[in-house]
Amino acid sequence: MRNSRKQESSSSSNFSSEKLKPREDTPLLPGKSINKPLSSQPKTFANVFISVVGAGVLGLPYAFKRTGWLMGLLMIFSVAILTYYCMLLLVHTRRKLDSFDNGLSKINSFGDVGFRVCGSVGRFVVDVMIILSQAGFCVGYLIFIANTMVNFFDESTILGLSAKGFFIWGCFPFQLGLNSIATLTHLAPLSIFADVVDLGAMGVVLVEDVIVFMTRMPEVRAFGGMSVFFYGMGVAVYAFEGIGMVLPLEAEAKDKDRFGNILAWCMVFIALIYGSFGAFGYFAFGEDTNDIITANLGAGVVSVLVQLGLCINLFFTFPLMMNPVYEIVERRFWGGEYCVWLRWLLVLLVSLVALLVPNFADFLSLVGSSVCCGLGFVLPSLFHLLVFKEEMGRKQWCLDMAIMILGIVLGVSGTWYALVEIFSVKV
Repeated sequence: MRNSRKQESSSSSNFSSEKLKPREDTPLLPGKSINKPLSSQPKTFANVFISVVGAGVLGLPYAFKRTGWLMGLLMIFSVAILTYYCMLLLVHTRRKLDSFDNGLSKINSFGDVGFRVCGSVGRFVVDVMIILSQAGFCVGYLIFIANTMVNFFDESTILGLSAKGFFIWGCFPFQLGLNSIATLTHLAPLSIFADVVDLGAMGVVLVEDVIVFMTRMPEVRAFGGMSVFFYGMGVAVYAFEGIGMVLPLEAEAKDKDRFGNILAWCMVFIALIYGSFGAFGYFAFGEDTNDIITANLGAGVVSVLVQLGLCINLFFTFPLMMNPVYEIVERRFWGGEYCVWLRWLLVLLVSLVALLVPNFADFLSLVGSSVCCGLGFVLPSLFHLLVFKEEMGRKQWCLDMAIMILGIVLGVSGTWYALVEIFSVKV
């Protein structure tokens, strides 16, 4: 009797371990808990806002300088509308796939949709793009921190290293420690702190821009020419990147029927903030606008505190943004188990890339064009087209195809122009 119980226990344990071992069809995110509280409408609005707004906003004034303020505003609102529409496409695609299994399917993430629609290839493509986009964000964070600190100390070399290299390598050992934390639970307070600092700094910079504009009123231009169109679109797409979080946020929303309306109002609000921030930053400093707008602020106490606050914000946001990368890489190469040396290797690679990129806004355009166009426009429209192809009309088919083609054109052209800017000699 005892032996049979032991065998039963052993077989149950083996079954449990096999069940827990991640496979290609295992959802990246855990299933929804029945007892997990759902988000109210205000909380859903706040979560969408936090998921979209990031460091990309700091490069918008420089992008407006390159494109002109009117072209910049048109780009911001166009990308906002397109991003909102593609987010809805992804939500509708997930709901349709759920209906095939009477709501019993476990589609909780972008990668899960990719697997259901295109199999292993679909998940692989989504995973690669998420890795590149998230790691790209973190490269931008290190560039911002290093360039900001260089402006503080105004030194070309420190201890035999370039000033930028010194500060990037100075962050490296601390990032190894932060990125060794296995769970995000311990980083949650840092996330809240980072969001508060980010919003406060944006408010201070915007007020400073208005004050400077009223006193200086430099000459500005409305259009910068079509030669910088793809560059500006890349920066705008980067700034609105957050489509990877739309499915988890929709799943946690209490009133799912109103999720589309909440998402729409949130995107309008973000577009207004981005448009105001980019335009007033350019209006304040004109052709003297730097690639990171905080570098244009004076040497006062408030300016220093804002820049330091943003550096601290991005420093602690780094491990949060890298977490999806760790989940995917550990899933594919380490059986879903925690692996500290893989995390350290990824932090090293991100730091090395940050050393090679000279300009913050140019890098935003590169990531926005090369990866975010694929994630934000091409894949949602492709998945929607494949899932609804039997029942959609010609108008919807043409719209999905148009978005796919637009995303590919923006991605290829924007990537080329961003690389030309990065490797060109700035006079």
